[in-house]
Amino acid sequence: MLKTMIDLLNKYGYIYLDGLKGTLVLAAITVFFATIVGTLIALLKLSKIKVFDLLVGAYIGVIRGTPILLQLYFFWLILPKILPLQLSDTTCIVIALIVNASSYVAEIIRAGIQAVDKGQSEAAKSLGLSKFNMMRKIILPQAIKNILPALGNEYISMVKQTSLASIFFVQELMTSYKTVQSATFLSVPSLMITGLIYLIVNTILTKALAIFEGRLKVNE
Repeated sequence: MLKTMIDLLNKYGYIYLDGLKGTLVLAAITVFFATIVGTLIALLKLSKIKVFDLLVGAYIGVIRGTPILLQLYFFWLILPKILPLQLSDTTCIVIALIVNASSYVAEIIRAGIQAVDKGQSEAAKSLGLSKFNMMRKIILPQAIKNILPALGNEYISMVKQTSLASIFFVQELMTSYKTVQSATFLSVPSLMITGLIYLIVNTILTKALAIFEGRLKVNE
């Protein structure tokens, strides 16, 4: 088995490497745009305007209450029909991943903002700052320290979740497994290589995040 895996890596290593690059980039794009969308959702939630609160609650409830695979299929099937644009399969899947991740990131950001000492808000109000400037200049800069580690965890989670994109033949690691398996008919060795790559990459990312969190605590 080990010799077979080594032979596969020697012959098809570039395919696994392309898949890994695709996975890391896909996860990064998803978390980046999910952070933008999630920030808007969190601010709407914190605005205490009832309509926004209901809409955000419904959005988060639907996204969290349905399987991510169902959401991928939904966006893959629906978006090309309702938008006057030609969207690739990859674009539809990326949008679906962003929408899914944004519901979780929104809660991360909301919790990070609420963790900031309320005295900071009161001090800002006493200085006559508007809510916008208070959020931009005082609250968000302090909340970032609470938010960044959680976003790191979301990225690591997304590295694993993007494996579902292989169903739609989006270029990522599990798609590379399918490519090698189809060319060699060696399902188990190819799958083990893919699993090892995931394990190694996620272990490295987890260790790096732990070091980053440690440095943030030291600088507090």
